[in-house]
Amino acid sequence: MLFLTPVLVAVLCVVIVWIFKNADRSTERKKEEPRVRAEVHPWVDEDLKDSTDLHQAEEDTDKWQESEEEVEHISFSHTRYPEKEMVTRSQEFYELLNKRRSVRFISNEQIPMEVIDNVIKTAGTAPSGAHTEPWTFVVVKDPDVKHKIREIIEEEEEINYMKRMGQRWVMDLKKLRTNWIKEYLDTAPVLILIFKQVHGFSATGKKKVHYYNEISVSIACGILLAALQII
Repeated sequence: MLFLTPVLVAVLCVVIVWIFKNADRSTERKKEEPRVRAEVHPWVDEDLKDSTDLHQAEEDTDKWQESEEEVEHISFSHTRYPEKEMVTRSQEFYELLNKRRSVRFISNEQIPMEVIDNVIKTAGTAPSGAHTEPWTFVVVKDPDVKHKIREIIEEEEEINYMKRMGQRWVMDLKKLRTNWIKEYLDTAPVLILIFKQVHGFSATGKKKVHYYNEISVSIACGILLAALQII
């Protein structure tokens, strides 16, 4: 027994060391896990994050609500179609939008400005947070300005492909054969630039919140694409 006691002590020491090492490894894994998760999340430009401020000063909110009471409301009107006609209209609209493609080659054929005005007005019918309509549409036709826009976009897109998006995103784009070269921005007769308004101003000149400005502008862009498919 006296001979076995040191052996048992040695075995116990080995077991204790093994337990502590495994505990340390588990702790390290837990510390590393958030970093692994962070790497798989898609990159999002800071400018594209919704900056809705839900903690605006009460003074601004009260004054904005007072001015809203003076806004005239437009009554809703809707044409109710027979069931058969509803099916036909929905099918025709689907077939029209199903022809839409995200093309990277664009015709230089001129488009009447009245058409451009109409599709932008259509996009402006989109819903928005608290009906703030936080968008600005800018039409560019000047060739020099279009080229400057192309240079800015290509510079940012090259950084996206080389650094920001990550290997998985870039690999997923390979099948689409896209890159940061956007020659069609020079070719297109008209560019429509879309900007989000992160805030507006009340009648008193105070800043007012544009709720869900990023989401609202995204919906407007979707409606714009649908309207462009008609022409």
